[in-house]
Amino acid sequence: MLVDEWVETVWKVIQVRPKTLHDYKRLYKRHLRPVIGHLEVSLVESRPLQEKLLSLPPQTARHTLMLAKTIWREAEIYGVATSNPLGKLKTAPIQISPKKFLTWDEVNDCDWGKYNEQIRFLALHGLRWSEASIITELDIRDGFVWINKTSNGPCKSKSSIRKVPYLGHFSKFPKTYKPLQKCVNKQGITVHSLRKTYAYLLKTQGIHVTTAQKLLGHSDPLMTLKIYTLVRDDEIDSAGILLTKYLNEYIR
Repeated sequence: MLVDEWVETVWKVIQVRPKTLHDYKRLYKRHLRPVIGHLEVSLVESRPLQEKLLSLPPQTARHTLMLAKTIWREAEIYGVATSNPLGKLKTAPIQISPKKFLTWDEVNDCDWGKYNEQIRFLALHGLRWSEASIITELDIRDGFVWINKTSNGPCKSKSSIRKVPYLGHFSKFPKTYKPLQKCVNKQGITVHSLRKTYAYLLKTQGIHVTTAQKLLGHSDPLMTLKIYTLVRDDEIDSAGILLTKYLNEYIR
């Protein structure tokens, strides 16, 4: 059986969310199909796959390798493959650089043109784009925004189903995030960066990290902690001033 033929079966048997399946199909079409799609499953060798992975950006390579492992895992389960050419494959380490974000004051000081309300709403409520894009006035009641669905269907986890205090600025969102993305890119951020703006606002207002986890809809508290440990340069400066003040008073 050709890999192309087997993959069509894999799409039917793996249990993943529709968006994940869409991403898998895109990765396969772009990166795996040109290399191994025409080969028999049992004849695929590791070398061409390794060469392909090394030619990709680290994060793309990591996702592509995970997809390939999923394909061969299912092949072994269903008896289509008797050997796995992926055992020793590696990808370059992913380099994680600090993500830029704006504080609420910086967001509020900017003129975002026709998307002023939508961008402020995202910064003050921390919704993912898939959650915010289908919010209507019916979802805003009793002083809260109620989140129980996404543009891709049900929320991805129970923790994503939540309510957050409504702080204003709701306006209907466009059908796609691209106009907003183009708008915020001018300030060096992304639409998703506005979730960090919200998290940072919670942090600076003394909201406990476990409460922030619920407001952000994180299933893993470590995800919230990663955002809560973001430090801006002005915080470093303030820390120096406070410590100097303390030592001066202590010496007296």
